[in-house]
Amino acid sequence: MGWLKGVALDGVLLAIIAHGLIGISLVWDKVLLRRRGTQNLLSYVFWLGAISVFGLVLIAFGFKMPAWRYAAMAFAAGALDLIASFFYYAALKSGEASDELAAMGGFGPVATALIAIPLLDRPIGSDLPAFVLLTAGGFLMFFAEKSPLRKMLPRILAAAFGFGLMNVLQKIVFNHTNFVSGYVFFTLGTFAGSMAMLIPPSWRRQITQHSESAQPRSKFWYMVNRFLAGVGSFLIVFAVSRANPSVVQAISGVRYVIIFIGAYLITKWKPSWFREDFRGLTLVIKVSATALVVAGLVLVGMHDGGQGAGA
Repeated sequence: MGWLKGVALDGVLLAIIAHGLIGISLVWDKVLLRRRGTQNLLSYVFWLGAISVFGLVLIAFGFKMPAWRYAAMAFAAGALDLIASFFYYAALKSGEASDELAAMGGFGPVATALIAIPLLDRPIGSDLPAFVLLTAGGFLMFFAEKSPLRKMLPRILAAAFGFGLMNVLQKIVFNHTNFVSGYVFFTLGTFAGSMAMLIPPSWRRQITQHSESAQPRSKFWYMVNRFLAGVGSFLIVFAVSRANPSVVQAISGVRYVIIFIGAYLITKWKPSWFREDFRGLTLVIKVSATALVVAGLVLVGMHDGGQGAGA
């Protein structure tokens, strides 16, 4: 039983499972963001943050009031999560799903590592070759397509910086308090960010109007997908509490392995949902990038990439 518990709490394994679930969710998101009733980005992100309030149920499972400094850090990390998510989904909506995810797979870990350098003892963890392979796979996929990426790049950079700072703040908090206490304030920050979106009158009108006009089927599948993404997001936060945040972010390459396969299958079998380019050199580059990610995951599995970074 001790061995089973150790496996279940391994940060690297949790990160792989979490990013896999989010990869599935993002394929679904790409479909939904092209459907009437769920394609308004403000409404989409608002509900993403609003339903995070259910994370407060963890209060009953070991919550202890942390020092105000770390409570504020966790709250700020939660608000950053929503801001970064806005840019993330804006990029996903504007470009090809596999390209946008891959770009985050490259820029996200680098941003996290750079932000972690002055704040954490081990900004990249103990497995530099695996980190390099995972990150290189993201950048290689990023250069598979050139034309739409000019439009996506500012949003990708904003999302990468936001998620990177969020991950580092989370790690600092978890180094000074237990997981439940840090996660509760993280959830409060995300929920407060979504409520703040209702303050500008034009945003409030968009959110309420598009929420009311969405078809019941769209709302249902949106909520189902948000639950799936919520489980993945929760496991990522848990993984950050157990492992180095740069490694957890680098493992996000699992997402675009999933979405590369999903986008390919949808393009071939259900092109009415969305189509992507899988011809010639583009396909070769995407397959090569996927191979780099798999190689990086193998190295992470062979070495102890699950050690946390001390503040």
